[in-house]
Amino acid sequence: MPAEPLKESPQAASHQDDPARRARLRWRARRGLLENDLIMERFFARYENELSDADVGAMTELLDLGDNDLMDLLLARSEPQGPLATPAVQRVLDLLRSV
Repeated sequence: MPAEPLKESPQAASHQDDPARRARLRWRARRGLLENDLIMERFFARYENELSDADVGAMTELLDLGDNDLMDLLLARSEPQGPLATPAVQRVLDLLRSV
């Protein structure tokens, strides 16, 4: 008896296709420091509809940082180090710094 072909699993919806994922990312981006909050709001107003899934992954890594560490990156007082020093994180950081 021949083996059944493998069925492809449905792919998860991309960030752009899923309003709930976009809303969760915006909610997660709310920060305790007003300065960070203002930058995040301007960032989403300008770039939310252009973010790729890779951008969202990089943004999530940045959002794992504490508020002061994130502010240092946003204001270019420091640069990404270690696991954050990736092209994807740098791209999102450049976008964040441009707003």
